[in-house]
Amino acid sequence: MVLRRLVAAAILGAAASPLWAQTVRAGIDAWQRADYSAAVAIWRPLAERGDADAAFNLGQAYRLGRGVQTNLALAKAWFERAANKGHIDAQTTLGLLLFQSGDQAAGLKWLKTAAEQGEPRALLVYGTALFNGDGVTQNPVLGYAYVSWAAAQGFGPARETLGDLDKLMSVQDRKKGLELAMSKAKTAPRPVLQSKATPIAGRPAKPQKVAPAKPAQVAIAKPVTKPAAKPAPASPMSPAPAASGAWRIQLGAFNNRASAEAGYRKLAGNAALGGRSPQYIPFNQFIRLRVGPFASKESAAAACSAVRVACFPVAPGK
Repeated sequence: MVLRRLVAAAILGAAASPLWAQTVRAGIDAWQRADYSAAVAIWRPLAERGDADAAFNLGQAYRLGRGVQTNLALAKAWFERAANKGHIDAQTTLGLLLFQSGDQAAGLKWLKTAAEQGEPRALLVYGTALFNGDGVTQNPVLGYAYVSWAAAQGFGPARETLGDLDKLMSVQDRKKGLELAMSKAKTAPRPVLQSKATPIAGRPAKPQKVAPAKPAQVAIAKPVTKPAAKPAPASPMSPAPAASGAWRIQLGAFNNRASAEAGYRKLAGNAALGGRSPQYIPFNQFIRLRVGPFASKESAAAACSAVRVACFPVAPGK
């Protein structure tokens, strides 16, 4: 779904300063011609003057390494500038980046902000976190409401997730969730920025896609730039050496142990999990599936990418 974004200042002052929006558009045109350096040169002064669309686009350039060297710290800084001005895509992208980099609390804060405005990716991710109780107080009914809201907007991954939730929740709780979703959709504040120019630097590379979050199988969605290459299955003739370390990855929250074990069996042949063992950890009425050990956060994050399902690293002692 193409989201509409426009800087509030450009809406209010279009007659007084039409070149401002045109310049942002000129940067988008340059980007679409693959002239990334020119796009960055156009956006940078605008971003420094406070244009949220330009700041968001500059963040995308630093995230993707186009027209500038890849620099996630600068990407987050520019996303944050735009997010603080109410740029809903910046809020969502920043939230996903922070969550994936290990700052779960800050990531969920921004995702919640975007979700409350109806952004479907944020609704799905934050709703999944609420359903599973990962990083937030568990609230399955509210989680169902957020996922339903995203699905009602035609967001495919949310529709798939909603199907999983329908199998786990009672009719009464689903009804409560739907009523809550409709109430929130009616009273949701409009995003500050809704641009007609779709100023998304990474649009050609689909930078804002997120892996589908299925609460019955995975704990949270993660941002991806492109699909990871399919890993070769581990050879039964060459068993992987035993791994060491204290980090683990969480691959899902299931409604019972049998489902968690079935979920692990689907992934056990992946080379990234070779030499590692599953853990089935009770959490309220769910069973968390974690696999490890991994020597570092980096190796755990790499395994998350390799298994090609949404997961996240779990620090020692968590």
